[in-house]
Amino acid sequence: MKELSNEKQVEEQVEEVVEETVDTENQQEETVEESVEATLQTEIDQLKQQLEEQENRYVRLQADFDNFRRRSRLDAEAAQKYRAQSLVTDILPALDNFDRALQVNTEDENTKSVMKGVEMVYRQLVEALQKEGVEAIESVGKPFDPYEHQAVMQVEDEAYESNTVVEELQKGYKLKDKIIRPAMVKVNQ
Repeated sequence: MKELSNEKQVEEQVEEVVEETVDTENQQEETVEESVEATLQTEIDQLKQQLEEQENRYVRLQADFDNFRRRSRLDAEAAQKYRAQSLVTDILPALDNFDRALQVNTEDENTKSVMKGVEMVYRQLVEALQKEGVEAIESVGKPFDPYEHQAVMQVEDEAYESNTVVEELQKGYKLKDKIIRPAMVKVNQ
């Protein structure tokens, strides 16, 4: 019986060792699982952060591209709108010469007919420029505007209010809403 009792004790000890081993293995498995879960959670958090950074970068790139497209469209519209600017700038001195020629008084019939032809050419030139959006800047009697006028002289004239354009020495022109050349004027003090 002692042998049975010893066997039982041995069996019980074996069972205890097995249970302890199983418990230890379970604890190790739980520790490993917790460690794996923590590692996975860290990786998930890193991936979420990377995704968020990529999404932010994408949104910024999209906004930059939209701004680029808008700027390109505005530049193209401005180029189209002011395409005639260099031509107008080159023609303005000829227009000034026509103005001066038309101010000459003539008595001779031949000269009058030549002046009539000059006037016709001048009108055609002005009409062609008007079709492109060029218009003369009105100056005399208007308040002095430094964007539209270039004051070259100041005079005292009681017929005009202070800071008013008295005389236009050279016409100014604008192309649509852009000043091509300011008018040279005399301004009342």
